[in-house]
Amino acid sequence: MKAQSILTADVIMVGAGPAGIAALGPLLAAGRSVIWVDQGRQPGGQIWRAGLTQPWAKQIAVLLPHSGLRSLFGHAVIAAQSSPDGAYRLRLQNLLDPAAAAVLVQAPQMLLALGARERFLPFPGWTLPGVNGAGGLQALVKTGWPVAGQRVVLAGSGPLLLAAADSARLAGATVSMVAEQASRTALAGFATRLTRAKLGQAAGLAWRLRGTPYRTGTWVVRALGQQRLEGVVLSNGATQWELPCDALGVGYGLLPNTEMAELLGCRVEAGAIAVDAKLQTSLSDVYAAGECTGIGGVDKALIEGQLAALSMLGQEAKPALQRRKLQSERFAQALVTGFALRPELLALADAKTLVCRCEDVPLGALKAQRSWRDAKLQTRCGMGACQGRICGPITQTLLGWPAAQSGRGVRAPLQPTPLSCLLDD
Repeated sequence: MKAQSILTADVIMVGAGPAGIAALGPLLAAGRSVIWVDQGRQPGGQIWRAGLTQPWAKQIAVLLPHSGLRSLFGHAVIAAQSSPDGAYRLRLQNLLDPAAAAVLVQAPQMLLALGARERFLPFPGWTLPGVNGAGGLQALVKTGWPVAGQRVVLAGSGPLLLAAADSARLAGATVSMVAEQASRTALAGFATRLTRAKLGQAAGLAWRLRGTPYRTGTWVVRALGQQRLEGVVLSNGATQWELPCDALGVGYGLLPNTEMAELLGCRVEAGAIAVDAKLQTSLSDVYAAGECTGIGGVDKALIEGQLAALSMLGQEAKPALQRRKLQSERFAQALVTGFALRPELLALADAKTLVCRCEDVPLGALKAQRSWRDAKLQTRCGMGACQGRICGPITQTLLGWPAAQSGRGVRAPLQPTPLSCLLDD
């Protein structure tokens, strides 16, 4: 099956979350042609998958028909490389039509707005039906998953727990508890570093969740149930108790998505795409913005999207935007400090607890291996559909192995792909 001819533009933008959305307007206004790629069917990314907020919805509605924009939603990047003429070329898979040929796109400039994914730590029972990531649970609720009348527990760490609890509450669920592993002292320190606007947002969320049990210094020890989730065992370090529930959303923050950047050859530092003050990566004319450069929330993503677009156009940002950038960086650092993981969480999994859910590999089998590479060869850990995106960071945290991907270099395809998408004829 032959791939269609190469689509070209001035800029390829990968990612339609807040960072990509914020960058689009300035690029099109400056006369740049843009190819916009995202796995979702519409702009919004993970955070706005149920619909854009105002005024972004109005702005994007105006920009989508722009003659300089080619939107390729429902497409995933499976390969990326630089071309002989110095441009960057991507091979895309049409997720909406598995039988379709690959799509090739090329541009001299690229913006990576790759977002992030949830971070998980395993515990006995975490693979039971009814256990989801906190963000995953929120996404399910926003897209119509029926939770009305169900007893829901949110556990783990970070502001996402409260946002997910609020979404579940609005959908009619009974939020039995929000269990935050960080201590009350750590959270108080986090609050002192928030801007007035952030404090206002937090106060509004707390008011909406008034009456919902919120326990600091508390975490899930194990999930209970046979065929599906029936309850959880919680701990505060001094005692343990059971709490019945029908759904559990658990997550320990976010991890930047860096695989595509690594495939291109961009430098990655501390688990995020390394960028300079102008948000350019280690590759010329490849920029990155949003959570893939470091976790900092939607405000950071919007600011960096705008700044990256200005840098790509050779324009200077106004001082007010630069000040907002510094504020977002301080908030990002406050997240790291305020929600640092306690060591007890790293000892929850026993030998039978699955680490690789795709290939059903337990922790005990992994402890017998010397490295990520040995684990893949001997147990198939990381060989499943997620390609190590979930279990790789877990092995790094629990076993002290180097970052799973960096041990071998990221190679195409970036995800399971039909062979027809890898062939030109």
